[in-house]
Amino acid sequence: MQDGIIQGRRIPESLLAEYRDSSDVISDGSVLRDRISDDGYVFLRRAIDNNDVMAARREVFERLAEVGEMKQPAIDGIFTGNSRRRERPEGLGEFWRSVSQGTALRKVSHGERAYPILSTVFGEPSRPHDYIFLRPGIVGNATHLHFDHPFFARGSNHIVTVWTALGDIPVDEGPLFVLEGSHRFSDLIDPVLQIDYDSNDASKVQMTDDAIEFAQQRGSRFLTTNFEAGDMIIFGMTTMHGSLDNHSAIGRTRLSCDVRWQPAADPIDERYVGDNPPGTTGAGYGELNGAKPLTEQWHTR
Repeated sequence: MQDGIIQGRRIPESLLAEYRDSSDVISDGSVLRDRISDDGYVFLRRAIDNNDVMAARREVFERLAEVGEMKQPAIDGIFTGNSRRRERPEGLGEFWRSVSQGTALRKVSHGERAYPILSTVFGEPSRPHDYIFLRPGIVGNATHLHFDHPFFARGSNHIVTVWTALGDIPVDEGPLFVLEGSHRFSDLIDPVLQIDYDSNDASKVQMTDDAIEFAQQRGSRFLTTNFEAGDMIIFGMTTMHGSLDNHSAIGRTRLSCDVRWQPAADPIDERYVGDNPPGTTGAGYGELNGAKPLTEQWHTR
């Protein structure tokens, strides 16, 4: 993995490593829970059926082609450099809600393949939040290093993020990474746990301006992989993560989605459930970076 770039800088080879693959123990909840405790994550190859994933990818990119953002064939994910999304009469938030509620996409994010996996992880029946974070990342786009807890500080104490690759995402196209051992950074985690995030002005959202220096200081590495369509990674609210820079040589847009899951018996944060959830700040799907035209997205969460 020599193509990892973050914040415009090539990651030294000594700081890059592969996820541990837990696909061979996908049905063993005890082992999966141990690995989340030990590693801060569980990585599963091809957890979701490839046909379902490609149907979701096609559905999303065809919607973006409607507003002039994707070249045809849209499923290839090649950005045009243009957008007519602001011309949509329903507005950005409502357009993004309609994309995020696509039937094929929901079959992947909330479908019959995901439920048993998460129930196995929890050791009891699971349920997802309805609110989905759909992330098309064009060349130059990345996600800063952060914890998820400030954004999901209410409801269950056992929430996990489930991130799914909606197509192949090689390292040069900006896949998700986890910072090795970060779920044990108690000096950073303890203050974060005190935050109930409901404002874009809250602190502790972006953890550092220099991720490489931070990893070196912590004796840590960036864990990632050349993702394949349908790969899934599950991690807790206090595992530090982000995405590498997309520097695709052919201009391909990285596409992924993430959803929060929790035990079904636990209380749930009402901000993230329902047909039109209010979301973290109350602006619904309009608050998400994905709701912006692709021409206006840049290095934001």
